[in-house]
Amino acid sequence: MKVWKLAVLLVFLVGLPLGAEAKAADEQKAVLVTGASSGIGLKITEHLAAAGHFVYAGARKEKDLKALNEIPNVQSIRLDVTSQDEIAAAVETITQAGRGLYAVVNNAGVAIVGPMVEVEEDDFHFQMNVNVYGPYRVTKAFAPLIVESQGRFTTIGSIAGTLSPANLGAYSMSKHAMEAFTDALAAEMAPLGVDVNVVEPGNYKSKISASAFTRMVSEKEAAGEALTEGQAAMKSRGPDDRSRFKEPDEVAEAVLHALFSETPKRRYMVVPNEAEATYTINKAVTELVQLNADQPYTFDRAKLIEMLDEAMARTAGTSPEDSP
Repeated sequence: MKVWKLAVLLVFLVGLPLGAEAKAADEQKAVLVTGASSGIGLKITEHLAAAGHFVYAGARKEKDLKALNEIPNVQSIRLDVTSQDEIAAAVETITQAGRGLYAVVNNAGVAIVGPMVEVEEDDFHFQMNVNVYGPYRVTKAFAPLIVESQGRFTTIGSIAGTLSPANLGAYSMSKHAMEAFTDALAAEMAPLGVDVNVVEPGNYKSKISASAFTRMVSEKEAAGEALTEGQAAMKSRGPDDRSRFKEPDEVAEAVLHALFSETPKRRYMVVPNEAEATYTINKAVTELVQLNADQPYTFDRAKLIEMLDEAMARTAGTSPEDSP
């Protein structure tokens, strides 16, 4: 029986709609999600599992590992992205499981808050160790499995990587690095049949601010360390209450598109409102104008518009490797 006829028969018999997110058993994909214990990582895990995929959900704490194991189609895996030993153990666990690995979602991330000239070197190192070295380590370790399956790498960036607001310089640096990481990796992986993209959320509900407060204020006070002026100001304000923001379901849906669409985008800006979209795109346009201003080969307005039109034409309906 031809494959398409068999698929139609199965749909008819079991009531599954054609093109539904729910996957038949033989279509189930295995995906690793780092930082899956809360916020965006947990939402991605839940959406993938609900769509019928098998999720290896990375987390560090025992209580989070147990909670993740309660979700159908999810196997928690101890994974601190700053630990090469835990990454190697995760590769071994997933390899031995025998189901292969279709995709990695580099989601684990932290935030350090404060003026650039006040951020302590230990905190800066921690920021980069998790947000930059973490995706680098995980991607490098799991690349053979992803190449074998001709799968995908998705990294969770941030609009902060474009905006770079005051007091979030270290965090913005780490997310800006993911832009270069994505483009370089995409160019290297395209000949191997692997797609690479970055999802850039705006403000959604998460625990990242509470975690930053704990590290930068509570833990330092408990250790008897003096707070910087910026940390003292953070203490007086308390941790940023992100409960006012939307749940990150839109981010999870963007990740599903990035992983399973036949025409994935290179970049997914996902924001909860028009204001954040306007602010981010305006910042990118401003940088373009600044790059072009008063240099020996400055382009006039007509040429810039022509270049914009050409870029939009290349991007519309094309796969990431077709774009520069």
